[in-house]
Amino acid sequence: MRVLTELNKGQTTRRLRHRFLRGSAIISFLIMILIWEITAYVTSIVRKEVHFPTLLDVFTRFTTLLSGEPLYGAPLYQHLIDSLSRWGISFGLAVVVGIPIGLLLGHSLFLSDLLMPLIYVLQVIPGLAWIPIALLLFGLGTTPTIFMIFITALPPIIINTAGGVRSIAKKYIKAARMLGADDLTIFHKVLIPAVTLPIINGLRIGLGNGWRVLIAAEMVVGVSSGIGYSIIESRWSLDFEASFVCILIIACIGLIIERVIFTTLEEKVMRNRGLMEVR
Repeated sequence: MRVLTELNKGQTTRRLRHRFLRGSAIISFLIMILIWEITAYVTSIVRKEVHFPTLLDVFTRFTTLLSGEPLYGAPLYQHLIDSLSRWGISFGLAVVVGIPIGLLLGHSLFLSDLLMPLIYVLQVIPGLAWIPIALLLFGLGTTPTIFMIFITALPPIIINTAGGVRSIAKKYIKAARMLGADDLTIFHKVLIPAVTLPIINGLRIGLGNGWRVLIAAEMVVGVSSGIGYSIIESRWSLDFEASFVCILIIACIGLIIERVIFTTLEEKVMRNRGLMEVR
């Protein structure tokens, strides 16, 4: 009876916590709207010549863009598709290259000592600092954008993957070998489960770095479409409603990727490894 009581208390606590988190998210959203509207109101008073778009202004412009109104030569969805395709190709390359290199550097102390300082140097270089190098190597267009995203997203993936491999206790590998496991079995049954969470963290950081660089790169490296391109063009035409629409799209995509993909994947891995209570 006591065990059942404790179990019910635990379930009740988790339900209350989930409701609290949902309520907190709604409150945070309302606070953001309030700050936005106050900022627009104060700006209209202090700077009478400037119209700071309200949420209603941005929503109205968003609906007109969704209806098919061109935004700097292309529909809004085309700008979004172009940005996502550039980011997807670049981030995919960073994942394909970064995870194997991270596994290798984590496994080999010699290669880690040889190459990891270079990875740390790449890690501390700001994404926009790659603009002159990208332009020199690839000229204007989509290719330098892809290069900048790739080179910015790659280091955190390698560093977190290598760190995850090095954090594996040697006793687990020795125990697996004593039980007759070969290298391939150790790789699938010991190594991969142990580095899954560090890899996810590396992907999360790399994704954020790459997404920010994508928007900035589209502003300066000569592309003719994309969310970043639309923002920089809106500055010249003073179309601030359109720029706010693009900013909100950027924020929503980042939030969806973080909460829907990475958080869900991380929780699933943690539950499978017994690090989180099953809901």
